[in-house]
Amino acid sequence: MYMVKQESIIEFEWDKGNIDKNYEKHGITPNQAEEAFLDERLKVKKDFKHSQKEERQIALGKNLTKNILFIVFTRRKNKIRIISARMANIKEKRNYEKT
Repeated sequence: MYMVKQESIIEFEWDKGNIDKNYEKHGITPNQAEEAFLDERLKVKKDFKHSQKEERQIALGKNLTKNILFIVFTRRKNKIRIISARMANIKEKRNYEKT
């Protein structure tokens, strides 16, 4: 995993089909998912398994309420397009806490 330079994040982009899906399935609002990218300890790695059509990445980061989130996203130019966001499971939380 590696850190994301926060200054490289310009804007978030949401697919109309995904913007409500994360809240309906996982209780995570778009704002909560975006907040995780402000985390100084944000960890990101490439999602090799799901990068057939476009390069996807996985992020682990805390939002402002200190919940650790697992986020799948892709970059499109200077925008981050969040595909999925949910609460991190126990194993993912341990990975976040390392370092």
